Amino acid sequence: MSQADLRCDGCGQLASPEHIARRLQRLEWTTRYRPVHIGTLLLGAIAPLKDSNFIYSPAGGLGGEANILLAAAGVTIEGKLAEAVLAEFQRGGLFLTHVLECPLKDGADHDLQHLIANRLPGVLTRIRRSLKPKRLVPISEALEQFLPVLKSGELPCAILLDQEKPFVLDGDTGESAKRLREALASQGASARQSFA
Repeated sequence: MSQADLRCDGCGQLASPEHIARRLQRLEWTTRYRPVHIGTLLLGAIAPLKDSNFIYSPAGGLGGEANILLAAAGVTIEGKLAEAVLAEFQRGGLFLTHVLECPLKDGADHDLQHLIANRLPGVLTRIRRSLKPKRLVPISEALEQFLPVLKSGELPCAILLDQEKPFVLDGDTGESAKRLREALASQGASARQSFA
C-alpha cells in the first residue's frame, strides 16, 4: 500500500502525514471539551480550514464558524480566555462535529456531496453508539439533501430544523443564526422546566 492509497478516516480524502497529524491535533482539542451528556449535537458538513475558525482551537481567535456558533449558543467571548469560553459551551451540553472532520483540499469542492454520502453512515453510527445526543441540529446547507437520511429514524434523538431545512451557518447566517439561538434557548427552557 502506497502513501497515495491512504484515506483519512475523518473525511475520506487522500491523506498525507501532515493531514493526519492535523486531524489528530483537532481530535485532541475536541475531546477536551466533549460534554459527558450531549444535549445538543451541532452537525456541520465540513470542518473549517483555519484553526481560528475551529471552535475547539485553544489558540482563541474564535472567528468564522466558531464565532457564529458561540453567538447562537448565547456564549459571549469578550473579556474571557478561550478555555473559559469553551468550558461554558461544554456546560451548555453543546457539542460540535462535522461529517467531514477535515477541511476540503483545494479543488475538492466538486467531490463534496460524494464525500459526505460516503462518510454519513459512519457518522450516524458514531452518533448512535458514542455521542448519543438528545437533539441533533444540522448547521450546514450542504446537509440539506441528506435530511431524509438523518430523519429516517436511525437516530434515537430529536432533529431540530430551521423551517424543515438545516440551519445555514455556513452561508448568509444572520437570520438562521438568530433562529438557532431561539431554538436552543427554547430547548434549554424546556429542559429546565422538566427538572422543576
